Amino acid sequence: MKKFLQVCILAFAIIPFIDVDAASITVHNQTELKEAIGNSDISEIVLANDIETTEKINILRPLKINGNGYTMKYVGTFGSAGSSDYTVWGGIYVLQVYKTEVTLKNIRLTGGNGGLLINGGKVTVEGTLDVSGNGFGGIELGQGAAVESVAHLVLASDGKIVNTTETEDRPTLWVPTDSTGSILEINGKQMTLEADKEITLADLDSLINPPENPSTGDLLPLYGVITLIGSTILLLTKKWNYEN
Repeated sequence: MKKFLQVCILAFAIIPFIDVDAASITVHNQTELKEAIGNSDISEIVLANDIETTEKINILRPLKINGNGYTMKYVGTFGSAGSSDYTVWGGIYVLQVYKTEVTLKNIRLTGGNGGLLINGGKVTVEGTLDVSGNGFGGIELGQGAAVESVAHLVLASDGKIVNTTETEDRPTLWVPTDSTGSILEINGKQMTLEADKEITLADLDSLINPPENPSTGDLLPLYGVITLIGSTILLLTKKWNYEN
């Protein structure tokens, strides 16, 4: 028995403990974020706090990022001159999803030329995705060179996009001219967006909550009233013509 216990103790000392929560990891900074993205054993990344990045963060594999209500902010430079002005084009997006499927939940992406580039990939939004505070707009639904798949953005049943800095020149969603189009999916319904298309928050709201059309039943009483008025006028006209 003593010998058996010694063998068990030795085995526990030699065999490393297995992290049963390896599929989900919490990150605190850019270094941890990039390491987690590069680790294919991790399927979900949770932000523990706001994170600043000095480079565009690329995602090339299926993944879920739960922002936990926190922000990813790009604080690097733009353009060849190294400008700190995010309205100087440098092709910098806080996140780029390249030909893969990613879920984003309760996160803010800010400080870049754009908040999110869906480059021939599919992104599902759960909770709130805030893309306020980017130089050229919120989300680009792009394709890029040698990419056959189109960008696909899905709003889950609780999905919501926020952009408090939207302007005519900084749309919330846009499809570049070099794309063959993209897909926007809301409430299970897919809509094709053509190249050089811009979508505002008002457009999104009308797609999520389309105006109610009056039903046939609502129109019948009105039609009856109009018919009655018309018939009455016709009878009175005939009577007046007969009497005169």
